[in-house]
Amino acid sequence: MNALSLPMDLLGRALMGAYFLVPGLLKISGFDAMVAYMTQHGVPLPALLLALTIPLQVGGGLALIVGWRTRHAAFLLAGLTHAINAFMHDFWNVYDGGDQGHELQNFVKKLGIFAGLLILAARGAPRASLDGRMAP
Repeated sequence: MNALSLPMDLLGRALMGAYFLVPGLLKISGFDAMVAYMTQHGVPLPALLLALTIPLQVGGGLALIVGWRTRHAAFLLAGLTHAINAFMHDFWNVYDGGDQGHELQNFVKKLGIFAGLLILAARGAPRASLDGRMAP
């Protein structure tokens, strides 16, 4: 391992965790607006799914940041990201006031996030993490 691998691992996990933590927290204060946006995109049971999404994003984001059960958190967030991508960035549908090009860009960006989460789920966070401290 080179000298940069540990700082890159820490920074990567922190940024990936923040990617979920911050929007999860913002969804609390913007709950009604997010439910309306989800409804526009045809998400079933939007209030219930949003109420489930918030703790997944906040808790999963925090877990990635501190490296606690990193593989599990990354796998759950990968599934959540895939579901959000399919429902919320459905560039193949046309909505009033929507921008298909913007949704396509978000869709592809989320695929990159999904890929990063799959890599993190596969390798975990063995160093500078709670996972590493709790390993035998």
